[in-house]
Amino acid sequence: MKYVVWLTDDLFKSGPIGRMLKSGLAIKEVKKVIHKDGYEIRHEVIDGKEYGVPDTTLRSCYTPNGDYIGDPKIARMLCVKRGIKPEKSDKKDNTCSIGFSEKDGRWYGWSHRAICGFKIGDKVKRGDCTASSGFTKEYLKEHPEESKALPIGFKAKTIADAKRMAIAFAESVG
Repeated sequence: MKYVVWLTDDLFKSGPIGRMLKSGLAIKEVKKVIHKDGYEIRHEVIDGKEYGVPDTTLRSCYTPNGDYIGDPKIARMLCVKRGIKPEKSDKKDNTCSIGFSEKDGRWYGWSHRAICGFKIGDKVKRGDCTASSGFTKEYLKEHPEESKALPIGFKAKTIADAKRMAIAFAESVG
């Protein structure tokens, strides 16, 4: 199992753009472009007047169902280079964090920190992200049902098991 790590520029954590994103956005205009690899690129013009900044255009990518994938760079890496069809790991999620690639027959899990693909035959080992939850021990004591972590020694015998590993990985690195 090989982990690929990437970091994205997080331009929106601080400053006026960050405040706009945290408080809810007034979107003035949306232009949609359908990419040939099946995802939609939206150019969303955000009204900056309320925040004392110029209007800002965000370029975000979505699945055909309208689920958020990420910025165009991430969507291209997932959909074009790896052939992944992104989806949400849970209906209540806001962002796609898993997907299947017909190119290599793997289920992938990812966050903004890392990505990893899983196939039949992969096994959870001590220290793997799939063996630990992204939650604190204190939180898990109160909400043990929230953890998607898999036991050490779990082996993907089916493609559904590989999907479980992708979900566990995405939760752990998310």
